Amino acid sequence: MTRAAPEVTRTECKRCGTQIRGVNGRYACSLCGWVNHWSEGHSRLPPGTEDADYRPGRSS
Repeated sequence: MTRAAPEVTRTECKRCGTQIRGVNGRYACSLCGWVNHWSEGHSRLPPGTEDADYRPGRSS
């Protein structure tokens, strides 16, 4: 399965108004700490089993 390259997106921080950038519509402001909800992104998040660091039976 081939995945599309991540898209760098930009918006205004909803808390402090700083211009911020994120990946696929997921943001975190380094100035005030605001983070948008993961579900607000532009694409589906892959399941943990597709993570390169996935280890069965390990929770963290």
